[in-house]
Amino acid sequence: MGGVDKGLVRLQQKPLIQHVIERLRPQVNEILVNANREIAQYQAFNYAVLQDTHDDFTGPYIGPLAGLSLGLQHAKHDYLLTVPCDSPLLPHDLTHRLLSSLIAHQADIAVASSEGHAHPVFCLCKKSVLPSLTTYLANGERRVSAWQKGQMYIEVDFSDCYDGFVNLNSFEDLAALELKLHHA
Repeated sequence: MGGVDKGLVRLQQKPLIQHVIERLRPQVNEILVNANREIAQYQAFNYAVLQDTHDDFTGPYIGPLAGLSLGLQHAKHDYLLTVPCDSPLLPHDLTHRLLSSLIAHQADIAVASSEGHAHPVFCLCKKSVLPSLTTYLANGERRVSAWQKGQMYIEVDFSDCYDGFVNLNSFEDLAALELKLHHA
């Protein structure tokens, strides 16, 4: 999106992050925001804002695993749910379905999937996976799904709410979703 911070891009007069927060608030006990720019604007939502730190890891870019690592380090509860800020239609029952499957399958990580595609950033994991993630990152690894699949891992089918995983990567995507929501 031309270098614009996606979480602050507006959809239906609200920043994308606000849509995500509104969907998550009834589903979770705590919200942490991972942001590296526009910190004051994210702090205005009155949630803790965690910035990536690269001191402990080798390599120039860690990507989504940096935020996951921070969340695991700072979350006050036994589980951490991660979602991207550019998916404003995430399912209202995301946490419940991921947690139910994680427990039923005695897994450490539950990842949403739809139409046969995993969505690795839509993930619920036990805090106990932090040491394994720390080692993975320290070894220079960066691929989210590769690390996840090395754990006790389960995919949870959300094909009934495929739109929940639409992510907005361009202003064209944003305009198309705005139009779709306007006509819904």
